[in-house]
Amino acid sequence: MKKFATVLALVLAAAPAFAQDAAHTATVNSAAAGSLGLVALAIGIMMGLAVLGGTLGQSKAAASALDGIARNPAASGKFTGPLILSLALMESLVLFAFLISLFMQGALVNAINTVVK
Repeated sequence: MKKFATVLALVLAAAPAFAQDAAHTATVNSAAAGSLGLVALAIGIMMGLAVLGGTLGQSKAAASALDGIARNPAASGKFTGPLILSLALMESLVLFAFLISLFMQGALVNAINTVVK
């Protein structure tokens, strides 16, 4: 019980160190904050379009490969390698878009921290 009381006292004593004064919060530039919101929206739209494009490309490639295999089942081995390669290349484009959006999100967090300061 004594350890709990000590930890509780330390936590309550440290709480004012994390407080932020109202004058500092009031200096936020609302125009910059609004444009940062648009950047965040653009990141979301970019990821949506990248995933949509990758999905449509992969479905078209899979449909074409299955159509070719259905017409000539003996040639299914010839379709597998190029199909997997094309699917991997399409997926890599989606992963690049995801990586770029993560970098943009990090830059957005830095910009928000700069505006808030």
